[in-house]
Amino acid sequence: MRICIVGAGAIGGYLGAKLALTGAQVTLIARGAHLEAIQRDGISVEYADGRRETARPALATADMAAAGIHDYVIAAVKAQSLPALAAPMRALYGPDTAVVYAQNGIPWWYFYHHGGEHEGRHLETVDPGGLIAASTEPERVIGCVVYPAAELARPGLIRHIEGNRFTLGEPSGERTERVSRLAQLMVSAGLKAPVRPRIRNELWVKLWGNLSFNPISALTRATLDAIINEPLTRALAAAMMAEARQIAEALGVEFGISIDQRIKGAEEVGAHKTSMLQDIEAGRPTEIDAMVGAVTELGRLVGLPTPHIDAIYASVKLLERTVTRQ
Repeated sequence: MRICIVGAGAIGGYLGAKLALTGAQVTLIARGAHLEAIQRDGISVEYADGRRETARPALATADMAAAGIHDYVIAAVKAQSLPALAAPMRALYGPDTAVVYAQNGIPWWYFYHHGGEHEGRHLETVDPGGLIAASTEPERVIGCVVYPAAELARPGLIRHIEGNRFTLGEPSGERTERVSRLAQLMVSAGLKAPVRPRIRNELWVKLWGNLSFNPISALTRATLDAIINEPLTRALAAAMMAEARQIAEALGVEFGISIDQRIKGAEEVGAHKTSMLQDIEAGRPTEIDAMVGAVTELGRLVGLPTPHIDAIYASVKLLERTVTRQ
């Protein structure tokens, strides 16, 4: 089984290393000093208890055209990077290649096999100009909800913080041979990989936290625990989640937990810097469109107002432009 990880950073590097340790033929797409370190020494994962594992991928390269065809391609880059990578990624595809999108937020394929009046609808916020859809047959898609937290400690070294679950699901809800096969491999790598018949339900539960805590943290520079322990920002997060819940339910999503339970789960993570805050501090573009902008687009689609989400979205978009210019 040949698996290519496009974007072997924190999450992609963690997943790629775990899969390579099973003996799978893993290709890592990386660049710069990180790529050089992997080519020289392999890729290492360091755990909270100090334990370290090192894997040597079958190939580490920046050149997707030279990597060849794979059975699975796992896109582990941030959502805003996907449009530019969609066309080059075609070099990795054979007739039966499945593509797993391991990103936060609303995915570009959301309405593929959705059913109903919105079947096949394009979302401009996550696929500007339709570049991803133009390069990717939707039948290749396997959905993925990413839960682990990790960071790139230095070139070649991933520091694992917590979590090992990657929930998988076909957009159609079927339990196909290809998704079962991938899940079995991930379980053999020591990961949790449940296959869900309604992947969008789990996607929205994860998104509840991403669409609220991430942008609030970017604006306030506060860690997760500080946001939740401050009554005003906790209430703001809950209001954003409530707006999102109405939209999701209008699209047929069912939430298995309450907003209070979702906030409680985030509270248990503690003094964590969200990925969006880390991007702002580093002067990088953020996942604001996939995490928040797409929800405002969906709100307009179903005719539901999102005043709290809109205000936070506008604020972070301006902040992002400011820090990236600087």
